[in-house]
Amino acid sequence: MEVINHLIYGFSISFQPINLLHCFVGVVVGTLVGVLPGLGPVAAISLLLPMTLRVSSPISGLIMLAGVYYGAMYGGSTTSILVNIPGEAASVVTCLDGYQMARKGRAGPALGMSAFGSFIAGCIGVVGLMLVAPPLANIALKFGPPEYATLMFLGLTILSYIASGSMVRAFMMAALGLIFASVGMDIVTAHYRFTYGVIALEDGLGLVPMVMGFFGIGEVLLNVENWVTTEVFQTKIKGLFPNLQDWKICAGPIGRGTLIGFFLGILPGAGPVIASFMAYIVEKKLSKHPELFGQGEIQGVAAPESANNAAAQSAFIPMLTLGIPSTATMAIMLGALIIYGVEPGPFLLKKHPDLFWGVVTSMYTGNVMLLVLNLPLIPMWVKVLKIPYVYLFPMILLFCLIGAYSLNNTAMDILIMNIFGLLGYVMKKVNYEGAPLVLALVLGPIFENSLRLSLVISQGSFLIFVTRPLALVFLIAAVLVIISPYIFFKKPEIIADD
Repeated sequence: MEVINHLIYGFSISFQPINLLHCFVGVVVGTLVGVLPGLGPVAAISLLLPMTLRVSSPISGLIMLAGVYYGAMYGGSTTSILVNIPGEAASVVTCLDGYQMARKGRAGPALGMSAFGSFIAGCIGVVGLMLVAPPLANIALKFGPPEYATLMFLGLTILSYIASGSMVRAFMMAALGLIFASVGMDIVTAHYRFTYGVIALEDGLGLVPMVMGFFGIGEVLLNVENWVTTEVFQTKIKGLFPNLQDWKICAGPIGRGTLIGFFLGILPGAGPVIASFMAYIVEKKLSKHPELFGQGEIQGVAAPESANNAAAQSAFIPMLTLGIPSTATMAIMLGALIIYGVEPGPFLLKKHPDLFWGVVTSMYTGNVMLLVLNLPLIPMWVKVLKIPYVYLFPMILLFCLIGAYSLNNTAMDILIMNIFGLLGYVMKKVNYEGAPLVLALVLGPIFENSLRLSLVISQGSFLIFVTRPLALVFLIAAVLVIISPYIFFKKPEIIADD
C-alpha cells in the first residue's frame, strides 16, 4: 500500500506540465543522440547540463537528463539496423542480426521488435528500481562518516571496472581527477589550493565546463579527424508491428534480456554494454540453431535491446540510493545533483522524496513517449541519418560555447572547456579514458570530507575504518574489486563507454 501511495505522489509530480515537457525534450534528444553515430549519451548529457541549470527545478533537470540516457538506448538500434553502425555503444550487438534482417527486407519487424522490447524492458526495469531502491536507502541511512569514506573509496576503486583498457592508466586518470577536484578553497582550513592567484579558480574548477570539454569538444575533434560517411541501407520500411510468430519467438529473449540487464545494470562498470552482450550470448547458447545467429535472427535484436534498456533504468539504483555512480553517465548525473544543491546518497530519498519519486514515475511516461516516437517517426530518423557531419559539428561546438558561457557569464568557463576539450582529444588519442577522471572528480570531494571528518572523530586514528563493521566490509570489498580483474578475468576491450 505504501508503494502505491509513493507512486501516486510521484505521478502527481511527473505529470506536471513543466515536467512532462522536460521528459519529452529529454527522450527526443536521447533518441536523436542514439540515432546519430559518434555522439553517445555521455557527451549529450555533458552538453545539456548547462541548460538544465536554467530550468525551474532540479526535478525537471534530472527528468530531462534521465530521458536523454534511456532514450539513447532506444535510438541506437535504428542506426545499428539500417546503417550497421551502432549509434550508441550498447547497440553494437544489435548490428549483428538487425542489419542482416534489413538486408532480407525485414527492417520493419527488426525496428518494431527493438522498440517493443525496449518498452517492455524499460517498464519492468522501472518497477525493479521502485522496489529495490527504498529498502537499500533505508539500510544506508545507518552510515556515519567512516562508512561514507570507505564507501566512496569503494566507489573510486570501481573505476577498475569502468575502464576498458589498462588499470594503471585508469588509476592515473583518477589521480588527475582527484587533483582537479581539490582546486579551490579547503573547507577545513579555508586556504586556497592550486589556484595560483587566479580569482576564477577560488571556487574550484566547474564540473560542467570540464565534462562539456572532455566529452563534447573532445568527441567532436575525434569524429572530425576520423571522418566517416554513413550510407543508409536502401529498403522500404514496412510491417513495423511484428507478427504473432515473431512475438512467440521473442517472448523468452525479452524476458531473459530484461532480467540480465536489470541485475547487470546495478553492478559497477557493467551497464548497458555488458548487459547487451551477455543477453545475446545467453540467447545464442539457448538456441537450438545457434549457427543462425548473425544471419538475421530476430531474437538477436530483441534480447540485447531489452537488456540495455533494463540496465539503463537499474543503473539509477546505486546512484540515487548510495551516491555511487556505476557508469560515466551516472557520474555526470551525480555531479548534476551536487550542482543542483541536492545531497546524493542515502539521505536523498528521505530529504528529497519529490525528486526520487518524480524521476522514477517520469520513466514510465518517458517509455510510453519513446514507444510512440520510435514507431511512427522512424522515417524521420532515417532522414536525420543522412545529414552530413560537416553540418552537425559546427552546431555542436556553438552549443558548447553558449552553454559554457551561460553558466556564470564569464570567459573563464569557455577557456576551461576548451582546455579540457583539447585534453580530452589528446587522452582519447593515446587511449586514456575520461570515465575514471569524471568519477574521481565527482566522488573526490565527498571522499575527502568524509575521510577528514572520520579522522577528527577518531582523533587521527585510522583504526576507526577497521573497528566499524560496515566500514571494514567496504574496505575489503574495495581490495577485492582492485585485485579481481587479475584473478578472475581480463576485461574485454569492447567496453569503451556506457
